[in-house]
Amino acid sequence: MSFSDDAAEALDIFITEARELLEALEEGLLSLESDPSDTETVNAVFRSAHTLKGSAGLFGLNHLVSFTHVVETLLGHVREGEVRATPELISALLPCADHIAQVVAGVADGRLSASAAEEAAGAALLDRLAPFLPGAFHAAAAPVLPEAVVDARGWRLQLRFGPDCLRNGMDPMSFLRYLGTLGTVDRVHVDDSALPEGADMDPETSYLAFEVDLLTDAPKPEVESVFEFVRDESDIRITPLAASSYVDYIEAMPQRDRIGDVLLESGAVTPSEIDQALRIQRERSLTVPIGQVLIEEGLADPAVVEAALTRQRKVADSRSADTQTIRIDASRLDRLIDLVGELVIAQASTTMAGDGLEAQSEVTRLIDEVRHSALSLRMVPIGMTLRRFERVVRDVCVDLGKEVQLTITGGDAEMDKALVERISDPLLHLVRNSLDHGIEPPAERVRCGKPAQGSLRLNAYHDAGNIVIEVADDGRGLDRDKILAKAVDRGLISGSASLSDAEIYDLIFEPGFSTADAVSNLSGRGVGMDVVRRNVAALRGSIEVESVRGHGAVIRIRLPLTLAIIDGFLVGVGPSSFIVPLDRVTECVELPPGPRGRDCMNLRGEVLPFIRLRQLFGIPGESARRQNVVVVEQSGQRTGLVVDALLGEFQTVIKPLGPLFSNLKCVSGSTILGNGDVALILDVGPLVSEHTDHERARQAPIPVG
Repeated sequence: MSFSDDAAEALDIFITEARELLEALEEGLLSLESDPSDTETVNAVFRSAHTLKGSAGLFGLNHLVSFTHVVETLLGHVREGEVRATPELISALLPCADHIAQVVAGVADGRLSASAAEEAAGAALLDRLAPFLPGAFHAAAAPVLPEAVVDARGWRLQLRFGPDCLRNGMDPMSFLRYLGTLGTVDRVHVDDSALPEGADMDPETSYLAFEVDLLTDAPKPEVESVFEFVRDESDIRITPLAASSYVDYIEAMPQRDRIGDVLLESGAVTPSEIDQALRIQRERSLTVPIGQVLIEEGLADPAVVEAALTRQRKVADSRSADTQTIRIDASRLDRLIDLVGELVIAQASTTMAGDGLEAQSEVTRLIDEVRHSALSLRMVPIGMTLRRFERVVRDVCVDLGKEVQLTITGGDAEMDKALVERISDPLLHLVRNSLDHGIEPPAERVRCGKPAQGSLRLNAYHDAGNIVIEVADDGRGLDRDKILAKAVDRGLISGSASLSDAEIYDLIFEPGFSTADAVSNLSGRGVGMDVVRRNVAALRGSIEVESVRGHGAVIRIRLPLTLAIIDGFLVGVGPSSFIVPLDRVTECVELPPGPRGRDCMNLRGEVLPFIRLRQLFGIPGESARRQNVVVVEQSGQRTGLVVDALLGEFQTVIKPLGPLFSNLKCVSGSTILGNGDVALILDVGPLVSEHTDHERARQAPIPVG
């Protein structure tokens, strides 16, 4: 099977939404394990599986449909109360979600049918589900309608697809074919009244409308979900074939406060149709009865609405519509941000020209607003990333025989989507390390006077233009003396070195460093933590550790909110210009007179080491007569950068360095100044670390013998 370009684009949308549904499915299953009686979560999990199956059917992905159908059926039994969501059932369903994710990944790679390995894996997983299915499993498990409505057995669908339906890769006939999987398509009437003359007809435009009679026991929401991908641009109306059955059911219903509740409970309308009617009602006038809107829009049968009105009061209030969101292609956002970057450069050029101050001020204001608006499009809550670790914690605890309660806070904190995607692996290392090394087994915790169940906390919050992510546990904490002894034994530091706790804890991020007494399948090989620091540094971030022996540890990652544009501080060294990230700058002072070769200064009683950028980058020429020191802070350590000139704050567009400079340390990128010169953006973390390591090596005693 192959798809046209438009259909391939639609398939890409399906893959994206399928992954989102799988995330919701996994999150819901994990939630059910702790609260099996949560009916709202049960319904949400069922809807995720059901929507995924229906969407896959539209693209003819029969292997995905058949496997997901079994999962959906089992979840349907859970929803009906026939099967309980026990930990054993969740343990059988979670690998099924993993398998579906692998199948979706295969579809993304172009495999539109199951491979032999996928078929074997799927069959094994279905065998694990078999004991949980009550009685013999039937290939078609139809949802249950209200008893009074079963005799209706059908729906009349009036379908007018949007004119761009074909261009978007959606074939109207595929929807009609899929309706046949829900029941029997008894009648199809084609309305060609909108079809133009041959000379005016566009072969890529959809002109036809359809009226379809579908005989089925499926409820209205299931029929409506078939049109998930075209609902926004199409006119889809679904009414019962036999309205009398719904009238009888409504007349027998107990009193309800709102007409919408009556129609929803009877199955005559769906939640999305109620939402649509409420939106139209607000646009026209809140005094227009919602029943009238439902009838005029063809969303409900007049007789059914009349029956509901006789049993109910008029609508007293309405629910607000769900927040509307739009899916945006990341490449378009990248292009927008690039254009904003060019505007920033042009604005900087105007500012340096020094005239038209009022106009410059207005341009600056507008550009700043556009910048914030453009960047906000990329900002996403980090909560979804943090919630993925619920599954990791569960699986690792099962392997290690530990009991750990995961707490997630600050999930609403937003950061650049590119950062969210790239921080997942470092966080995974830290979480697994805390579970393996940090939190003790239950018996050991009890001996230490702690609860048998350990605690792991993931927290995120904004701080001074950065986002901070904390991984905290209440385990055994870091052994300061053991880390120090291991570092001396490996020659990382001298035995006489005097280090602060923060400097000692920072040693765990050295390549190959480990204090584990035994190697497990999770950690202890000395790999992982150095990768964490390297990946965090690549994102212009920093990492620090706090620990109290016997009470736990907190590992704190600090990252910029975005990788595209930063606020910087522009400095000059001879003919060269450098930009220091503004959030790292604490103050600027004049370099006091002193010996020419010194590498530190007295800053209000504090010994401040400094780095001479002229020497570091080999810039020729004599230093300025009066030099300045930019004081920067990294992981609690203050260091000075000696420069010739302070040129002030500067809004900086980050341009990545080319492959030729991929191994260049201490520099995270470059930017173009208003006069056309190129300035390097300093990476403060590696810059300070490199200088510290160099000084340690220089001061270390030379071994004798």
